[in-house]
Amino acid sequence: MVKGPGLYSDIGKKARDLLYRDYVSDHKFTVTTYSTTGVAITASGLKKGELFLADVSTQLKNKNITTDVKVDTNSNVYTTITVDEPAPGLKTIFSFVVPDQKSGKVELQYLHEYAGINTSIGLTTSPLVNFSGIAGNNTVALGTDLSFDTATGNFTKCNAGLSFSSSDLIASLALNDKGDTVSASYYHTVKPVTNTAVGAELTHSFSSNENTLTIGTQHLLDPLTTVKARVNSYGKASALIQHEWRPKSLFTISGEVDTRAIEKSAKIGLAVALKP
Repeated sequence: MVKGPGLYSDIGKKARDLLYRDYVSDHKFTVTTYSTTGVAITASGLKKGELFLADVSTQLKNKNITTDVKVDTNSNVYTTITVDEPAPGLKTIFSFVVPDQKSGKVELQYLHEYAGINTSIGLTTSPLVNFSGIAGNNTVALGTDLSFDTATGNFTKCNAGLSFSSSDLIASLALNDKGDTVSASYYHTVKPVTNTAVGAELTHSFSSNENTLTIGTQHLLDPLTTVKARVNSYGKASALIQHEWRPKSLFTISGEVDTRAIEKSAKIGLAVALKP
């Protein structure tokens, strides 16, 4: 695997995972099984209030080619074919959704020791073209993320980001929404043995002149149990506990309370993922 700055999506990812990953406000159940031929079959169910959503997906790996097919309750069929390293550092991804005839897309990812490029183009007569690139090394990286609509001739997305990393600290700065929003994030490893870390994200909107601050932390109670907590400037406080009761099988329960309206009921989420 190539070591370097990674892709543009990796800028601020550590802080985002700490602050937002695994927090659930609904009920989700996922079970994965494997056939004798090596095909992975995953069934998922999600309950959002009175609405229940489900999907079934299969994954087949043959040498460096991975094929994923997912069918949801709306009869949509999502297909993704990934070719890993047809050339050193290169990954090719082809995806489409049936019956959406305009959903076809080809994506290329290239990782280098000092750069990372991700580009995609829709398979239509007037496609949406996406490009993101990052240059640097394991310490400092600078990148941009662009989307161009050939139908209108306009840029639909124009972002830029900067990241700084050390052995125990990752800081990033991103300019999003065509310069209307700026976000700064921070991730600090306090104690590697217990995976104890703290993180924060500050976002400022120039158009609304609003600031949003979110801070959080995580800690391993034991090698199989993780606890996380976060609070934002709007008074929303959340916490979760996740236990790996068997390898790759996770049980997660999380809750959120509005500290500015304690009389309201807390939101409780539950997620169960089972793998053999």
